[in-house]
Amino acid sequence: MSKRPIITLSFTKADQVLEYAGYLLWLLFWGMVIWMYPLLPEEIPIHFNGVGEADGFGSKDTIFLTPIIATFLVLLLSMLERNPENFNYTVEITEENAPRQYLLGVRMMRWMKLLLIVLFMAIDYFTMQVSLGKREGLGAWFLPVTLGILFIVIAVTIYESKKKK
Repeated sequence: MSKRPIITLSFTKADQVLEYAGYLLWLLFWGMVIWMYPLLPEEIPIHFNGVGEADGFGSKDTIFLTPIIATFLVLLLSMLERNPENFNYTVEITEENAPRQYLLGVRMMRWMKLLLIVLFMAIDYFTMQVSLGKREGLGAWFLPVTLGILFIVIAVTIYESKKKK
């Protein structure tokens, strides 16, 4: 395997907004959970089946698991995106295409961070709504829509990567 170039990327305003939006949502996520925690009953849904119905229940303390996992994932993805030369790419990386390919790779990681935060935030929000009797479950649409959005981000990144090698 040939050594890939290590370069400093220049990010657009849109890239920076995407990054900061992820961190802002992450903070709002924690704020939502901390704010709502005292209002929750002692037992809340902790698992939903494939059609979005609550099928497992546990302590309200478990509401903190999703923001904890989200925090770990945000930190992990933030560390990984610092070294785009280590990513797997669908094209060979050269001196000429490295800036574009690395930027696409980092941009995909940032979209993934944002979408994971939105996903986890939605899960906790709906869990709280079910716990408070304001909702029946996640809804049958939740899983397919979530997976569809994640696959779209990956597919667009692969398409863009191959479009201009």
